[in-house]
Amino acid sequence: MLVHPPDRPTALPTGGANAIGFTLGLIGDEWNLLILRYAMLGVRRYGEWREALPISHAVLTRRLSTLTDMGVFEKAEYEGRRFEYRLTKRGRDLWPVLLSVWAWEAAWVPEHVESLPVMVHRRCGEPFLPVLTCAACAKPVRPRDIHGGFGPSGTWERSVPAATTRRRSTVAGVFPQTMTLIGNRWSAAILGASFQGLHRFRDFEQRLGAPPTIVAERLRVFCELGVFEQSPSAERADWPSYHLTEKGRAFFPVVITAIDWGQRWYRAPEGPAMVYTHTCGQDFHPRLRCDGCLVPLRGHEVAVERPA
Repeated sequence: MLVHPPDRPTALPTGGANAIGFTLGLIGDEWNLLILRYAMLGVRRYGEWREALPISHAVLTRRLSTLTDMGVFEKAEYEGRRFEYRLTKRGRDLWPVLLSVWAWEAAWVPEHVESLPVMVHRRCGEPFLPVLTCAACAKPVRPRDIHGGFGPSGTWERSVPAATTRRRSTVAGVFPQTMTLIGNRWSAAILGASFQGLHRFRDFEQRLGAPPTIVAERLRVFCELGVFEQSPSAERADWPSYHLTEKGRAFFPVVITAIDWGQRWYRAPEGPAMVYTHTCGQDFHPRLRCDGCLVPLRGHEVAVERPA
């Protein structure tokens, strides 16, 4: 059984699921994302999650137990025999992923049943949107600005999500399109593969080992959302290609911050799963900056305020 220390990386076994697989297994679960979303807003206690989410006792108990076992939460006693779940260093370190999700939803999903949280940068005192930049040169980054791919522990087989989750209907009003994209293990895998250059149905099916009916359904939904666009293949007209749209490419900060988190917290003995270089010539590591003052964001300097 793997040990996931809350304050240092998990040592992965040789040849098993890599950092990408473990990361997608964690965030590619709709309930995990929803629980983390409220944890970032300050929720710590079981009853608060029950009030905020339409979640059963059994599901919430299992997810909190899993997130605790994975070192994302620590269980602490208060008021006698009652317990609360506090984000650990590993859990707090997920803030760039959540901020990127909020920013994408604000820009690309105009209708929400409930208002999105307001992000305020304590350094400059203003509401902000995060800007993805290169940690080395500080320049804004788009998907085409970085190059690379699988590293020593990176293969398609090892990058498939480590946890199997069942798809459920999206909870109304809570990041609905993000949940469609990464709230399921195969959706997350297909989206990640598209940023790695996969375009054809058979490549998604064969490289990821995904059932063809699931691949077909996910591709259809991604096209309906405007994240993918379908075009005839150069090889055969009846073999369509699927390419990221502008909306799909705008989701890149979510993907790359998740990969960065995973590679810092899950270490395979062979080396990293993904290796990227920025156009500045340096190894690429993402850094989010405030779009107002352009200062690098830090987790403790970001206030995520509940909507009024």
